[in-house]
Amino acid sequence: MRSGRRQTGRDQQGPRDSNGFAPNWLRTGTRALAVAAAGVLTLSACGSTTVDDIKVGSGQGWPLVFHDARNSATSPVTGSRELSLSWSRPVGGPLAEPALVGPDGQIVVTTRNDSCNIFSYLMPTGRKRFCNPIGISAIAGGMAVDGATNIYVGDDGGINSLNALGQPRWRTPAAGVPISVQFTGDGNVLSVTQLGQVDVLSRQTGDRKVSTFQLLGEPDFLKFPDLPRPPDFTGLEDCSTGGPQCPVANVSAVDEKSGRFYATIWQPGESKAELVALTYDGKEIRKEWDAKILADGSATSPTLSADGSTLYIGDNTDHLMAVDTSNGHTKWVYDLGFPARGAVSVADGLIIPAGDDGHLMALRDKGDAPEIAWERKDLALRGRPVQTAGGTGYTVAPIGDNLTLVTFDTRSGATVDSHELPGAEGSTVGTTVGAKGEVVVATRIGELFVFKPEKK
Repeated sequence: MRSGRRQTGRDQQGPRDSNGFAPNWLRTGTRALAVAAAGVLTLSACGSTTVDDIKVGSGQGWPLVFHDARNSATSPVTGSRELSLSWSRPVGGPLAEPALVGPDGQIVVTTRNDSCNIFSYLMPTGRKRFCNPIGISAIAGGMAVDGATNIYVGDDGGINSLNALGQPRWRTPAAGVPISVQFTGDGNVLSVTQLGQVDVLSRQTGDRKVSTFQLLGEPDFLKFPDLPRPPDFTGLEDCSTGGPQCPVANVSAVDEKSGRFYATIWQPGESKAELVALTYDGKEIRKEWDAKILADGSATSPTLSADGSTLYIGDNTDHLMAVDTSNGHTKWVYDLGFPARGAVSVADGLIIPAGDDGHLMALRDKGDAPEIAWERKDLALRGRPVQTAGGTGYTVAPIGDNLTLVTFDTRSGATVDSHELPGAEGSTVGTTVGAKGEVVVATRIGELFVFKPEKK
C-alpha cells in the first residue's frame, strides 16, 4: 500500500543530478528560508493533539537503531536457536542503517531511490505496507518507532513523524540531517543532527520542549554577518566512519532515569574527537563534561552499561574504551586490532564489538581492565552482532562464498545454528530482533532477509 503524498512543501523534490542529489543552486537557494527558521519554527500536520497519551512503548521489537536508549544492541526477547528463512526481498536501493521493527512486527527501512525513501513491510509476509518520498538524505537519517508504531525519521533539514500507515503527522525543521533519533525518559524525541543541533521535541506535535542546543556553538553573525549556513547534507559521507567532515557522527546514548545523554563531536581543526555528556532536565539542555579521547574520530556510537555508570566507545585507532560517566575519566583502553564500527553490544557485562574488519569476540569488564571471555577468529564480522535473552546471539559472517547468519551461544561463542543469506553480497548494516523472536538482516546493497523461530 502506498501512502498519499506528503502535506508539506517538500512534496516536489525537483531536479536531481546523475547521483540523485539536488543541484547546488537548489540546495542552497530554495532551502534558505527553512534552514534560517530552524531554530524557531515547527510545522505541524492536521490531526495532531497536545495531549501526550501515547507511551513510548515497552521496547518490544527493535524500536531504535541499537534497540534501546542505552544503545545496548540487545533484545529482552529470548532468542531462538532454531530459525528458518521466512522471506527475503530487495528494497530497491542501498541501505545505510539497520531495519527497525515496531511492537506489532512492522519493519521500517530508509533508502535512496527515484521514488521512495522510506519503506514499511509486514513481518509475516514481506508485503509492502507503504513507501514514501521524503528527503534523499533519509538513508543516513536516524529513526525511531514508538509503542503505537508512529515513526520518527530525519532527512534533509528536518525530522518527520509518520503514523503506521505512512501518513504524515508533523515535520520540524533542523539545521542538517538528524542522524541520531532517540526517546527521552519523559517520552519526548531527542534529535541530534550531524551539524550539532540538539532538540527535544514533543512526539505528538513536534513542538520544541526546550531551547535548541548547539554542540558546535552559536555562530557570531555580528562578527560574520555574511556567514552562510552549510547545506543540510554537509559531511554525511564521513559519518559512517566518524571522519572529520562529520562533526557529530553517532547515535547518542541516553540514560532515561537521570536525563543524561552522551554524544561525540569533532571540532574543526582538532586532532581528536570528544565524548560529551549533556543533561536534559525538562527545562533546558546543558553540558556536563567533555573528554577529548577519540583519536582519528569516533568509530562507534557510545553504549551505556545497564547501571549507567560506564560508557563504552571506540576510536579509529582500533581502541575500545570504558569511560566513567560521572566525570568523563577513562577507566581502561583495549586494543581490539580493528575499529569497532557502529556500536558494541552490551548485555550482562559481556561486550561484543561490531564492524567489517574484525572477528567475533567477547570481552568482560573487570573494572580497571577488560579480559577476553572468548573469541572466534574463524568468524569474520560483516555487520553488527546482537545479543538476546537466554544467552543467544546473532551475527553475519562470510563462510565460503556466501554471507551466513550465525546463531551463537553468548556464554561460550560456540555456533548453535547457521543459515545462508541467499544471493547476499558485501556486508550488512545490522541485524535486528522482532517481538516474537524473528531475526531481520539488512544488507548494504539493499536486501532484507527475515528468519522466523521454528516451533518446538
